[in-house]
Amino acid sequence: MSFSRARVSAVVRKELRDYRRNRFVVATMAALPLLFITLPTIQLVAANATAKALSLRIGLSLLYMLVVPVTMPSVVCAYAVVGEREQGTLEPVLSTPVRREELLVAKALAAFLPTLVIAYAVFGAFLAIAAAFAHPAVVSTIFAGSHVLVQVLFTPLLAGWAIWVGVAVSSRCTDVRVAQQLSVLGSVPPLVIVALMSLNVVPESTALAIGLAAALLAFDLLAWRVVAFMFDSERLLTGQRR
Repeated sequence: MSFSRARVSAVVRKELRDYRRNRFVVATMAALPLLFITLPTIQLVAANATAKALSLRIGLSLLYMLVVPVTMPSVVCAYAVVGEREQGTLEPVLSTPVRREELLVAKALAAFLPTLVIAYAVFGAFLAIAAAFAHPAVVSTIFAGSHVLVQVLFTPLLAGWAIWVGVAVSSRCTDVRVAQQLSVLGSVPPLVIVALMSLNVVPESTALAIGLAAALLAFDLLAWRVVAFMFDSERLLTGQRR
């Protein structure tokens, strides 16, 4: 049976409907962006051109923007499999003609698309507020160099890492809370490297950025197959440990 875009699209629509009905997911998608845009915006607007740690403050503010595509999907994807199992909706899904590869791609897309929209919207709002209210020197520093490029490039790559880690954890855990904790922890490693670059602890370089981006892209592309291999429908339905 070949890979079907129609089946993937149907599952994506079903996942998005489930998200809208899930209060926790809705609250997460609403609260986290507000939190991560408020703190860095206040920090930057209050900054001035003579601040000794201006570069550090800008790096820290922009780092908040990258926390959104890591934290939000990792929390949401913790529900992807184990949440459906607890609600009793997993068995009907697994009994349909949808292949496990298609199911996992659909669940990943259902988390990836809103995450990307929200993350870029938050970053755009941050830039607009900074341009309107921050000191001109602060604004020029933000738009100078590779700050914007790093945000645009690493947002989908970090989101992809967080999503596949979250789906993998969710497919192996039997408790949503445990899945959430492990999913968030598993999403941290690449963000730590980006953070060290943003805060100038590790000197920024084009080679390092390209290498990290290539590694994240390779992970995102290969993770689908790895997670599909880990996905055991029988264990999920019976609750048996293997």
